[in-house]
Amino acid sequence: MSPIDHFSHGLTTPLAAYAMSSLGCMLGLLLAGRARLVDRAAGRFWLAGAAVAIGGTGIWTMHFIAMMGFSVQGTAIRYDVPLTVASALLAIVVVGAGLLLTSSGDARPLPLLGGGLLTGLGVAGMHYLGMAAMRMSAHVDYDPLVVGLSVLIAVVAATVALWFAMRVTGALAIGGAALMMGIAVCGMHYTGMFAMAVRLTPGRGPLPGAEAIAFLLPLIVGISVVTMGLLLTVVLSPSAKELREDAAFRERLRRTDDDQAERNLFGG
Repeated sequence: MSPIDHFSHGLTTPLAAYAMSSLGCMLGLLLAGRARLVDRAAGRFWLAGAAVAIGGTGIWTMHFIAMMGFSVQGTAIRYDVPLTVASALLAIVVVGAGLLLTSSGDARPLPLLGGGLLTGLGVAGMHYLGMAAMRMSAHVDYDPLVVGLSVLIAVVAATVALWFAMRVTGALAIGGAALMMGIAVCGMHYTGMFAMAVRLTPGRGPLPGAEAIAFLLPLIVGISVVTMGLLLTVVLSPSAKELREDAAFRERLRRTDDDQAERNLFGG
């Protein structure tokens, strides 16, 4: 019998992880939608927020909420702090890079596929970097076929997520897309987790690193607070309809100014 238990707290952690992933992805899609309605310079700020929401909340926070329910019989588990923080930064950076690449290519197939490949590989790297941050009295092996499957899921999910980010509009469509993205992210995580096999080794004194409850919980809470701040920014900022109306108004003003300048030039 395997000493690994992925659901030591029952359905609490997978359901909480899925809810957080869907929330982060929904917020990211909202922010990416705002980026499409403003100029390129301002759009980058919205895309940066989308990267934090999707990469930080939808992917990284989901991963470590799920890890709160992971246990190995016969050994405690600790986490290397620098590696765990690096995994969070990696998730945010690769999602941001994918969004920038896809948006600069106007969601054409080649930039979309390139962005999906980059982001998917980065997300898979985040997962396995987070796993490498674990410290326990056990030797860990991975099934290469299942690892490959988890990477494939990550690439496909990232490509679809980037397409959603560049195309989806409307509350129902964004909500539905976020729910599907949450399933994909969770599917990649648990596929990668089931690739693990552990062999207990004799303990060699106290394990280095931080306990999950002492380190991961405050970090997850911190990212969740940032997520709420981003959500508040979306709520308080002009709506998508208002942004479109403002853009149309400014375009009419520009045309009026151009017409007036043309009449002045020809003495009309």
